[in-house]
Amino acid sequence: MRVIDAEGEMMGVMSVRDAVVAAEESGLDLIEISPNAEPPVCKIGDIGKFRYEQQKKEAAARKNQKIVLTKELKLRPNIEEHDIQVKLRSARRFFEDGDKVRFTMQFRGREAEHKEIGYAIIRRIKEELADVGKVEMDARAEGNSVIMIMSAAKSA
Repeated sequence: MRVIDAEGEMMGVMSVRDAVVAAEESGLDLIEISPNAEPPVCKIGDIGKFRYEQQKKEAAARKNQKIVLTKELKLRPNIEEHDIQVKLRSARRFFEDGDKVRFTMQFRGREAEHKEIGYAIIRRIKEELADVGKVEMDARAEGNSVIMIMSAAKSA
C-alpha cells in the first residue's frame, strides 16, 4: 500500500505490516484514505482529527446544496380568469425560488366528460409560463385529474 506520513510527505509503497509499525512508532493511527486506488492509499495521522475534518466537509457540502421542493397548484375546469392569474403569479414566485410546480386539474362528476376544457387551461398555463418555466412532465390524465409538472427554465 502507498503510505503518506503525518506531514503529508510520501513514504512510498510498503507492506501493511510495515505501515502499521511506522504508524505505531510515531504514536498515530494508520487511516485508509483511498481503498479503491491501485495500490490503496493510507495516511498516518490521528483518526479522531480525520473524522472531525470529514464531518466538517460533509456539513459544508450539505449547507451549499439546494433542496428542490415540488409545489402543487390545484385547478378546476370552471376556474375564473382572475383565479388563473393568481395561480400564474404563484407559479412564477415558485420558479424564482427554484422549486418545481405540479399543476393538478381536478374534475368532479360530469366535468370529467369534458377533459378537453381542462387540457385547454393547462395548455394556456404552459404557454404563459414558457418564459420562466419548462415542462418536465407534459399534461396527462391520472384518474379524475390531469397533471403537468414544470420546473424553472434556468437552473440557478
